Amino acid sequence: MKILVLNGPNINMLGIREPNIYGRETYKDLQNLILENAQGVEIEFFQSNHEGDLVDKIQEAFFKGIDGIIFNPAAYTHTSIAILDALKATKIPCVEVHISKVEERDAFRQISYVREACLKTITGEGLSGYVMALEFLKEYLK
Repeated sequence: MKILVLNGPNINMLGIREPNIYGRETYKDLQNLILENAQGVEIEFFQSNHEGDLVDKIQEAFFKGIDGIIFNPAAYTHTSIAILDALKATKIPCVEVHISKVEERDAFRQISYVREACLKTITGEGLSGYVMALEFLKEYLK
């Protein structure tokens, strides 16, 4: 089983960016946490601050035979129809993850374009939300 962990803008700044919202753990801590919980699952990580790179990676995942995607589109959650279209085109099972409780934040964060193409959304669980998404996909893909 191959799972792509895809992260959008500023996720590389974990531990630095607004630690009162996102915590003090770093992007490397996130990667290590996921790998510790992978248990036989091949994990690929990709983070980009550029929308087109994320679209390209979703399309590439289709051609590489990726079985599932754990995706925190970050700010592109609320703006990117291109990312939604890529997810819909590839039909790769995807779980949307947000570190913070976006539903309790700014009004503009209430819109998620990608949610339409995702099996599940996990918010407000910190980095543990990624592990929850991994467990969900492992069970779903069995």
